[in-house]
Amino acid sequence: MKSIAIIEDDIELRELLYRYLSHQKEFNCIISVNSMEDFFSELSEENKPDIVLSDIGLPGKQGDESLRAIKEKLPETEIVMLTVHDDPEKIFKCLQGGASGYLLKNSPLEEIKKYLTILADGGSPMSPRIARKVIEYFQPKQKLIKSLTEREYDIVVGLVEGLSYKMIADKYHISIDTVRQHIRNVYRKLNVNSKAEVITKKLRGEI
Repeated sequence: MKSIAIIEDDIELRELLYRYLSHQKEFNCIISVNSMEDFFSELSEENKPDIVLSDIGLPGKQGDESLRAIKEKLPETEIVMLTVHDDPEKIFKCLQGGASGYLLKNSPLEEIKKYLTILADGGSPMSPRIARKVIEYFQPKQKLIKSLTEREYDIVVGLVEGLSYKMIADKYHISIDTVRQHIRNVYRKLNVNSKAEVITKKLRGEI
């Protein structure tokens, strides 16, 4: 039987999870609180959970900051984030911070139990939608490179180098209007609205 701590500021959801998991023979809920601070105040040598099921948007410490705080005190404890967020940046930061899994709050209770059982058996549970987001996080570079033409990519490099539209036009022997058309295509393909966003993506290695 694995001991579980639930950290969730939505009282209704927390009580629902607590009641459900407490009635499962595989689990024993030993802590149920609404903040990271309350969790640490209830933590003791005799009250250490094997698994922490935690909301990402808590009052006080949040996200990867709270994860690192838990891991510092309980390095062997597995942490599963339960959240409404499916933003790839948030997901990846939580995984970097020590999360072993990432589930959406609208997951059915039976599914949450299934994923916690997978975790107890040494796996890393993720809702299918979350798993897809993680895959997409590691694939943007290939996707964006394929979507840009060679000339569009050259113009992106020119922007990063700080060249003006006229300087880019002179460098590649094309008109300024052609440069502008390429820029519009780049914005559309990369789903951005400014030169700064294009440069940021290039510097992050996403292009």
